[in-house]
Amino acid sequence: MRPKNQSSVSEFLLLGLPIQPEQQAMFFALFLGMYLTTVLGNLLIILLIRLDSRLHTPMYFFLSHLSLSDISLSSVTVPKMLMTMKTPHQSILYVECISQVYFFILFGCVDNFLLAVMAYDRYVAVCHPLNYTTIMRGELCIFLVAGCWFFSCAHALLHTILLSRLSFCEETIISHFFCDLVAVLKSSCSDTSLNELVIFTEAGLFFFVPLSGILGSYICMAVTILRVLSIKRISKALSTCGSHLFVVSLYYGTLASVYFFSSSGKSKDKDIIASVMYMVVTPMLNPFIYSMRNKDIKCAFDRFVRAKDFS
Repeated sequence: MRPKNQSSVSEFLLLGLPIQPEQQAMFFALFLGMYLTTVLGNLLIILLIRLDSRLHTPMYFFLSHLSLSDISLSSVTVPKMLMTMKTPHQSILYVECISQVYFFILFGCVDNFLLAVMAYDRYVAVCHPLNYTTIMRGELCIFLVAGCWFFSCAHALLHTILLSRLSFCEETIISHFFCDLVAVLKSSCSDTSLNELVIFTEAGLFFFVPLSGILGSYICMAVTILRVLSIKRISKALSTCGSHLFVVSLYYGTLASVYFFSSSGKSKDKDIIASVMYMVVTPMLNPFIYSMRNKDIKCAFDRFVRAKDFS
C-alpha cells in the first residue's frame, strides 16, 4: 500500500467485533440495551443528586461528574459500533477517527482522576470525620473536579496532536471496533516511536499517580480502622467505601486487561472483548453499584417517585 499523509487519507476501515454474521442481530440488541441502560441509569443518578438537597455533599458531587463521564465515554464508541453492526459500510472518516481518539482518552482519563478524588474524599470521611466539612469545603471540591477535567483535556490533546502528525497508508485497516489510540498507531505507516515514548512516560504517569493515590488512601483508612478494631467501625467503613472500592476494582481490572496484559496475534479477540467490558459493561454497572449499596440514593429515588405520584 502506498503511504499517504494524514490530509490525503479520508477514511479508515474498522474490522469491528469478532462475531459471526448470523449473531449480529442478537449482539446489536444486547449492546443497544446495555447502552440505553448506561445512559438512563447515569442520568437518573445525576437527576437525583441535582434535585435532592440531601445529596448536595462532596461525595455525590463527585459521583455526578463520574456519571456524566461514563455517559460520555460510552457515547463516544458504542453508537458507532452499533451503526457498523447494522450496515455493511464499516469505514470511519479520518476526522471522526481522530475525534474519537481524543474524546475516548479525555473521558477515560476523567474517570481515572475522579476515582482518585473520590478515594481522597472517603479517606477524609473515615480518618478525619470531625473535620470533614472543614476540609471538603465547596471550593476545594470545585477545584478538584476542574483539575480532573483540565488535566484530562491536556492529556488527550497531547496524544491527539502527536497522532495527527503521522502518515497513513491507503485503505488503512484498524483491527478494532473503534479508533483506539494503540490500534491506530499500529496502522500507521510512519515512525511511531515518539508516540510510544509519550504513552509509556506521560500516559503511564497519568495512570499510576491516581492509582497510587487510591491505594494510599485505602491503606491509611485500613490503618485507622485497625487501630480501634470493632465490628461497628468496620461495617460503617464498608458502607462508606464499599461501592467506590468495587467500582475501582472493576475499572482498573478491565483497564489493565486491555492495555497492560493485552494479547497478540490470534488472541487479539480477547483484547476486543476486554475493551467491550471497559467501555460498555463498566459504565452500565456503576449506577447499579452505587444505588444498590447506598441508602441515600435509594431514599432519594423513593422521594422522587412519591413526588411524581403526588403531582
